Amino acid sequence: MKIRATSAFLAACWYACLAPVPVSAFGQTATDGNVAKASVPNKPRASMEPMQIPSHGAQISALAYVAAGAGPHPAVVLLHGIPGYERNLDLAQDIRRAGWDVVYFDYRGSWGSPGNFSFSHGIEDTAAVLAYVRQPANAARLRLDPKRIVLVGHSMGGFMAVQAAAADSGVKGMALISAADMSGTFEQLARQESRQIALHDMSAGLASVGLAPLSGCTADGLANDLADHASAWALQSKVGALKSRPALIVTSDDGMASDNDAFAVALRHAGNTQVTTVHLPTDHVYSDKRIELSRAVLKWLASLPK
Repeated sequence: MKIRATSAFLAACWYACLAPVPVSAFGQTATDGNVAKASVPNKPRASMEPMQIPSHGAQISALAYVAAGAGPHPAVVLLHGIPGYERNLDLAQDIRRAGWDVVYFDYRGSWGSPGNFSFSHGIEDTAAVLAYVRQPANAARLRLDPKRIVLVGHSMGGFMAVQAAAADSGVKGMALISAADMSGTFEQLARQESRQIALHDMSAGLASVGLAPLSGCTADGLANDLADHASAWALQSKVGALKSRPALIVTSDDGMASDNDAFAVALRHAGNTQVTTVHLPTDHVYSDKRIELSRAVLKWLASLPK
């Protein structure tokens, strides 16, 4: 595969991250002193909770969008791409309004979280976040139901969602938004050319994305990380572990739909009757289809077992 084609493909693959947004709140409206205040149930407000979550010696940056009401609320862990320019925090706000908590975090070495970025570390960080929000004290503070957690991942975040859900049977479902089949892409390159050329092409594609927001990594190092785990991390290798859990697979016109469609087909062939697919005619970051994307995610979340 030509470097130019590989770079264009990979450049489409990774965008999603963090930007705190003011939260809305519920409250009572007071009348003048001669009229009784309106009777409004005293329920906890929606809020935002900044956190540092421990992961392998680092304290990674995180935010929880906590839904209004006593809960416990079902929860979404929102996973960003590489490097994470599109953060999907509009989805976080919409999901919270629907009664879900949303936990967003930055992997080690990304966007100011300490440590070194790598795909291996990102997989570890996702598991660490799941463990953190399930701890009884943290779940109580966030009014979160630790038994009702799903993953929503965009681009590389979709790759992370597949790895985490396959390794953790407690994850109740996953929504993949233009998931990047990171190691599967390397496997495809390696079948067409030598390993060395495949590594070179993969590195060039990663470099073209723009790695400035990431620390402690190089494009060559990231390519080698994928190559070393190619068969273990390819999406198709996780079908067996995910054949009984709900999955939403959203695609766009970014050149990645065929890999995502193939993953959906493989899940269904394995016996998964809970696979929902949606295609939106837009770019990789869903620039002009944000409302439609939100509707698709909210509809899928509403369909999950209570």
